[in-house]
Amino acid sequence: MIENYRIIAVLPAYNEETSIGKVVSKTMDYVDHVIVIDDGSSDKTYENAKQAGAIVLKHIINRGAGATTWTGIQAALNLDADIIVTIDADGQHLPENIPSLIRPILENNADVVIGSRFKDNIDRMPFIKKIGNTLLNKITYIFYGINIIDTQSGFKALSQKAASQINISIDRYGFCSELIGEIRKKKLRFVEVSIPTIYLNKNKGTTTYDGINILFDLILRGIGR
Repeated sequence: MIENYRIIAVLPAYNEETSIGKVVSKTMDYVDHVIVIDDGSSDKTYENAKQAGAIVLKHIINRGAGATTWTGIQAALNLDADIIVTIDADGQHLPENIPSLIRPILENNADVVIGSRFKDNIDRMPFIKKIGNTLLNKITYIFYGINIIDTQSGFKALSQKAASQINISIDRYGFCSELIGEIRKKKLRFVEVSIPTIYLNKNKGTTTYDGINILFDLILRGIGR
């Protein structure tokens, strides 16, 4: 925790009963509050998160990563967060990297910080994920004209200013690309910082099918330049 700053972590979660408690406990060492949004899980995600000390909100039905993250961001703003950190609930990201993630905001050098898995660690990423993420980076650039190394990272930090100005309307994975568009539209300052990533489940995350859905979401909403 940092004096004079209220830092709140947002963990979107869907059927993460085996990992959520450990992730919450570790994250609490670096933030003032942890908010878990249970996205209609059918397991004990809600119970385990609450037992670990998180503030837990629950979607009655599964709505997707975008809607879940947006619920968490709004909840964090309601708690007067100065900085909001989004982090995956499956243990893919290391909470001990939160201080380096939020440093550019603390130093007033950025409004949004994106934790990049590509910047120094691309060799560890499973091959199929490299292809998918590279394609989605290019799609995001075509729509928004911003060249970001890792547009789909779930490990981000937002200042209160940025979180208050952005608007996310895509419920599922396309929200990561939509957020890039919001950065451009609202003229927010952003930086990418290198983060190590643990790939516990190579089949988890954005798939080719998700990539197609992301593309259609962006086209149908008419989001872009």
